[in-house]
Amino acid sequence: MRARKRLIGFIVILQSVLFLTHFLLYETWTFSSAGNGSQRALWIKLALGLLSMSFIAASLLAFRYTNVALRAFYRAAAVWLGLLTFLFLAAISAWIILGVARLAGLLVNFHRTVELLFGAAVVVGLYGVFNASWTRITRKTVRLANLPASWRGRRAALISDVHLGHVRNGSFLRRMVAKILKEEPDAIFIAGDLYDGTAIDAGLAAQPLNKLTAPQGVYFVAGNHEQFGDDSKYLQAIASAGVRVLSNEKVEVDGLQIIGVPYRNAAQDGRLASVLHGVRLDRERASILLTHAPDHPDVAEAAGISLQLSGHTHLGQFIPWSWMARRIYGQFVYGLSRIGKMQVFTSSGAGTWGPPLRLGSNPEIVMLEFE
Repeated sequence: MRARKRLIGFIVILQSVLFLTHFLLYETWTFSSAGNGSQRALWIKLALGLLSMSFIAASLLAFRYTNVALRAFYRAAAVWLGLLTFLFLAAISAWIILGVARLAGLLVNFHRTVELLFGAAVVVGLYGVFNASWTRITRKTVRLANLPASWRGRRAALISDVHLGHVRNGSFLRRMVAKILKEEPDAIFIAGDLYDGTAIDAGLAAQPLNKLTAPQGVYFVAGNHEQFGDDSKYLQAIASAGVRVLSNEKVEVDGLQIIGVPYRNAAQDGRLASVLHGVRLDRERASILLTHAPDHPDVAEAAGISLQLSGHTHLGQFIPWSWMARRIYGQFVYGLSRIGKMQVFTSSGAGTWGPPLRLGSNPEIVMLEFE
């Protein structure tokens, strides 16, 4: 009951913010223009009012239902939510320009300024939609102390945050599988959030994983989106597709220790420390920790982990949220970094959550070569 009240409160606050944002867009567009009370203005208000409710309505429906019409509605609402961010920034910029111009005693054509800024915002947003569908291959070399001789020169693929759901589905995963297999990796790591958490046929969506093979195995660890509730249907679907699901355990592959800790355990530093202690890690040999988020790298480093592989951050997906992600995760927000004796690689992910936009971050499959 308490959780439900918190959810309702969050939805009310978010919807209020969206109403106010759309109101700002309307006031910016119509400022000092004639005919604000016309029938056209009424239709614009109605359209913006409906748009302000579209994403929350689509999200609530998406968690319970899935069909062609709902997927189309969700995608449209998600794209609009992304464009809204850039339009909001454009509106704020327009008012700042007007204020500065008036203080300086300059004349500006406010509506022409708004038209240019809104036009630029739409163009930038549409480029973000295109960029989010263009998956890159990122290549990194990782040097690990005490790496078994058999692993020297081997390569591993890292993929995270595919977010199969109402925006991306099995066809997207098939393309990712094809790209990974083309690289011929020795091992494959999937660092959580394969699913978005919305209503989906988990088994059908995971079928492309049947073709995902590597000599040293394919490994998955659950992310927060798999663990919104009961994660069993997702984990069973992934395991049925032939992928090794790691849950608070260690496997040894040719002398390399591979540990998997799902999000629910790794998000709590005390729980993470307990799990890592329980797997009886050999500090004299190289190890890889597969966990969804780079939340507590200090705990993993203290346990003697050599390399942590994560995702989750999306690098914020697009400006200005990418700046916020950098403030939260610091050096661990993206790429290869180090804390003490441990290295951390955080991927920006292959898919998107919410708005299918990327600007200032790229969707990727990471290829790691071990030395």
